[in-house]
Amino acid sequence: MGRVRGAIESVIEGKRQPIDTALVVLLAEGHLLLEDVPGVGKTMLAKALGKSIACSVRRIQFTPDLLPSDITGVSVYNQERRDFEFKPGGVFANIVVGDEINRASPKTQSALLESMEERQVSVDGVTYELELPFMVVATQNPIEMEGTYPLPEAQRDRFTARIQMGYPTKNAELDMLEHHGSVDPLGQLKPVTDAGTILGLIQAVKQVYVAPAVKEYLVAIVTATRETPDLRLGASPRSSLQLLRASRAHAALAGRDYVSPDDVAALAGSVLSHRVLPSTDAQLARHSVSDIIDTVVRSVPVPDK
Repeated sequence: MGRVRGAIESVIEGKRQPIDTALVVLLAEGHLLLEDVPGVGKTMLAKALGKSIACSVRRIQFTPDLLPSDITGVSVYNQERRDFEFKPGGVFANIVVGDEINRASPKTQSALLESMEERQVSVDGVTYELELPFMVVATQNPIEMEGTYPLPEAQRDRFTARIQMGYPTKNAELDMLEHHGSVDPLGQLKPVTDAGTILGLIQAVKQVYVAPAVKEYLVAIVTATRETPDLRLGASPRSSLQLLRASRAHAALAGRDYVSPDDVAALAGSVLSHRVLPSTDAQLARHSVSDIIDTVVRSVPVPDK
């Protein structure tokens, strides 16, 4: 995965942590939500990830008039064959880039639910399996931006992690102007691995050992989100499973065959923050969800390694 990281970094300057999180989500068989203001490289990261792997990539531009059938596909009557044939939608790819997902209506957003959870699409009573590996990399603008719809809780819960790109440092922005001012970095990016290799790595990550004490630590963190008065909606049981899978991938990227409590703590913010809702008192006190999750993690005793 070091080659994939290097390929993406040739396009995205100075964003090692978001890139590493994207690779963790890929190896954990999850989906990634990129949330930030326009112009900071969200779509560029998603496209660079897809292009660095020699597998199919499709981009769906979410707009208010986008229909669910544009995502899943539709059955069209063939005059010559006198039968209906299925026309696949944008979700039929290994890497699906959902650009500005929260600009589409909730009905259209929900068209992704089945494919993200079950890796399949059902249209007119027929189920179509999606090719593996399958990953949705969705970008969204902050909810206070004009023309956005909030993602439903069930939709957010399907994403393994949510990350923010943030503005680049001064030096990174200068490097971007120097290297990318006259050429398209995506046009020069070449695949450095293939789908078969990624599938092999995904299977290897599943074998990373997780000690019972680490599992108890993970569950204790998730349980604490349901008990803290700062949150009116705690993390779901699905989030426990996603945090476990992501922790395995995080350990594997670090070159270890076991998960440590540090892996769990490092990913708790990215995996849990978009699945919870702050209480009214926390909002009035201007406590961000990320700060609340950090406090929760610090409150849970760390087991002996």
